[in-house]
Amino acid sequence: MLNLFVHGTVTEVEPIAERMRRVRVSGPGLRELSWTPGAHIRLRVGDPCRPHSWPQGFLRTYSIWDYSPEGHLDVCVLDHPAAGPGASWSRRVRVGDAAAFIGPKGRFALREGAPYHLFAGDETAAVAFGAMLRALPSSAVVHGVIVADGPGDRLPLPLSDRLTWIYRPGELPDAVRSLDLPGEPGVAYLAGEVSACQTVRGHLVGERGWSCRDVVVKPFWTPGRRGMD
Repeated sequence: MLNLFVHGTVTEVEPIAERMRRVRVSGPGLRELSWTPGAHIRLRVGDPCRPHSWPQGFLRTYSIWDYSPEGHLDVCVLDHPAAGPGASWSRRVRVGDAAAFIGPKGRFALREGAPYHLFAGDETAAVAFGAMLRALPSSAVVHGVIVADGPGDRLPLPLSDRLTWIYRPGELPDAVRSLDLPGEPGVAYLAGEVSACQTVRGHLVGERGWSCRDVVVKPFWTPGRRGMD
């Protein structure tokens, strides 16, 4: 499987929010990758030469925050007290370290021709949303809500004046219900915790009359499940 990896070098590490680190991977192998905003990579966060570390997995999935065909991409890694392999990697990684990943891949992408775009998720979804919002024209009609622990989790998102951040104990489904959306359906991009995404999709389809085809869902994590940090 190692021949599937794209190899590069870590060239930047910086905090992008209180609990989020942006890590840039650069190298000739990253030039002209095929990707779409919203795509992810499978990043190597463990040492393949140390098999005893594999039970927790040595690959983690991260959305691409930004990509340049000149040969670099950025991922943002959320830190948290119960740090898994991915968060631990983001703490120890330094400029000059080798990095490797599989991808980009994924079908979480913008829909062309939508009358408007609705983004709803939590802080883990904000990275994918950032890339997707960056790809929209400034004239795009955008609605959105993102739930996080507090103001320190806010990422510098494009079109941010059209998004609402709420803080826990506020809940995503309640925030989406309160949005003043146009009467006609648009396209919704839901990402983050599994049950919240399911509840929001149920609201859009069951209460607002949207078609299931109008809702794109990307569950990123669920409490207690390994491999989704």
